[in-house]
Amino acid sequence: MYLKHIPSLVQRYYGDYLWRYETQDPVLYLTFDDGPTPEITQWVAEQLAEYNAKATFFLVGNNVQQYPLLVHQLIDEGHSIGNHTHNHVNGWSSSLKGYLREFLTCQRTIMEYTGASTRLFRPPYGRLTHTKAKYIKRTHQIVMMDVIAGDFDSSLTADDCFQHVVDNATPGSIVLLHDSQKAWPRLQQLLPDLLAHYHESGYRFGSIPYRATALLANSNSR
Repeated sequence: MYLKHIPSLVQRYYGDYLWRYETQDPVLYLTFDDGPTPEITQWVAEQLAEYNAKATFFLVGNNVQQYPLLVHQLIDEGHSIGNHTHNHVNGWSSSLKGYLREFLTCQRTIMEYTGASTRLFRPPYGRLTHTKAKYIKRTHQIVMMDVIAGDFDSSLTADDCFQHVVDNATPGSIVLLHDSQKAWPRLQQLLPDLLAHYHESGYRFGSIPYRATALLANSNSR
């Protein structure tokens, strides 16, 4: 069970997480979790390039080890990258020590295989305890989302996912998508449709800065 839109009450309660940008500018922040994935991540980059769109990719460290060239491509094309743990672990059910090991291993892997450092972190499944967050916030901005497309949900169609975004996204929204095999049956129609729709509506697509801080959420200069 998941929400299509994260309620403002939840966003305020976890106010030190980045959920969206408060801006009137017509800009969306597309984010992709769980990659890099051969062929799919490259295809996503090609779709984004058609609209000069930038995005943010939250990377699984184990995938970075296997496909570092895909990450180099993302960086070279001006996209942002973030830490998504090394093996996509659940922040509710894992131990503190084990979870922090996953976080740090992913961070080291990104640096080792790409030469890049990031200060962005997104917990897999959006699940994170206060205790784990306390440690991670010392060095990283925890990035969540305010709109969930649902592309990972096999019970949905691409049209369903598209409608989730269109019905809930507003200027400054951070939209959750996935460049994964699980999402691919929906993403291959969903992403081109979203890019075309919002481009025609006068929007641009921004990436979240590598060194984003909570203060950035209150900035209108994008």
